[in-house]
Amino acid sequence: MAESKRDYYEVLGVSKNATDEEIKRAFRKLAKQYHPDVNKEPGAADKFKEIGEAYAVLSDANKRRQYDQFGHAAFEQGAGGFSGGFEGFNFDDFDLGSIFEQMMGGAFGSSTRSRGKKKSKGADKLVNMTLTFEEAVYGAEKSFKVNIDDACEECGGAGGFDEKTCSNCNGRGRVLNEQRTMFGIFQSESTCPECQGRGVTFRKKCQKCSGRGIVNKDKTIKMRVPRGVETGDTLRLSGKGSAGANGGTRGDIYVEFKVKEHEIYQRDGKDVYVKIPLTISEAVLGCKKEVPTIQGTIVTDIPAGTQNGDKFKFRGKGVDDEKTGRKGDAYGIINVIIPSKLDHTQKKLFKELSSTKLDKDPEFTKYNKYIDD
Repeated sequence: MAESKRDYYEVLGVSKNATDEEIKRAFRKLAKQYHPDVNKEPGAADKFKEIGEAYAVLSDANKRRQYDQFGHAAFEQGAGGFSGGFEGFNFDDFDLGSIFEQMMGGAFGSSTRSRGKKKSKGADKLVNMTLTFEEAVYGAEKSFKVNIDDACEECGGAGGFDEKTCSNCNGRGRVLNEQRTMFGIFQSESTCPECQGRGVTFRKKCQKCSGRGIVNKDKTIKMRVPRGVETGDTLRLSGKGSAGANGGTRGDIYVEFKVKEHEIYQRDGKDVYVKIPLTISEAVLGCKKEVPTIQGTIVTDIPAGTQNGDKFKFRGKGVDDEKTGRKGDAYGIINVIIPSKLDHTQKKLFKELSSTKLDKDPEFTKYNKYIDD
C-alpha cells in the first residue's frame, strides 16, 4: 500500500527543491551502492528497487508534480483519473536496469534486466484544452485531436511477416559482453543490434511501418470533463497515449485545462461571485432582487440603506465539485449604479431631494470637521 512507502525525496536523500541534476546524481550514487551485482547484503535488491521507483517518479516532470501534490496516492492503481488521482504508475513496466545501464554505460550484469522481447511503455502526451466557464462548472463531453504512435494495422504491430528466431542472440534479445569497471570485471548485457531486443527477425519487413510495428497518426479522442475543474487542473486519460514497443502498455494522455472568464461571474475555487446592480432608490429604500447564480436564480431581500460593496452570502449556490462532492457558496456584491444621464423629471426629483438634509450620516460629520471655515 502507498501508506507504507517512504517519501521518495527521503529515499534519494535530496530536498524537495532538488534540481534534476541533483536527483540524477543521488540516484547514480545509491544505485551503485545497492546494485545486486555489487551489494550481496540482505535487502539490497529491495533497496535497489525502492531507489528505482523514487527516481522513476522524481525524474519525470509530470509525475513529480503529481507526487508533490498528492504523495503516493497519485500512483495508486484505480485511484481515479481526476487531477491528482492518477490511475497508478505501473512500476512493473519500469525498467530500472535499462535506465541504469544508460547512465552507467552498461557496466553491470543482467540480474535486473529483462531478456527476450523487450517491452516498453508508450510515450505520454500533454494536451492543453480551453473550456468555457459553463463547461468547467457543469462538466461537458469534449473531443480533441492528438498525434500519437499507434500499432500498425498492416502487420498488427509486429513490424514484419514470417517471423524467425534472431540468429545473433538466439532469441534472447540481448547479447553478453565483458567490461572492466572501477568495481572490477563485470559481465554486462546490451540490446541485440540485429533484432533491437525482440529476439526475432522477419524474412519480410513491413513496408507501411518500416519494421517499427507502429505508425504515427492523428486520432480523435473523446472524453468527459468532470464538474468543477479549474484552470491548471489536469486529467489523466489512462492508456490513450502512444502504443508501446513490442506489445508494451500504451502511454497516457494528460489534459491540462484553461477556463475562460465569464461575463458576470468571477470564480474563486468552489465559490462564485456576482455583482448585484442596484439603482440609488433600491439601495436607499430596500427591495427584493433577483440574483442569478450558477445553481439557478434566487430572490433575496436588499435592506434599506444598503451600501455600495456590501456582500451577501448564498450558501451552497457555488460550484458543485465532482472531485470532492462538495458545493461552494455564491456571493452577491452590491454595485450601486449612479445614473450618468437624467431626464427632466428625474432631475427635478433629485433637486428636490438635494434640498433635504441628506448629510446627517456620521461619515459626513467626521469629514466636515476638517473643512476650513
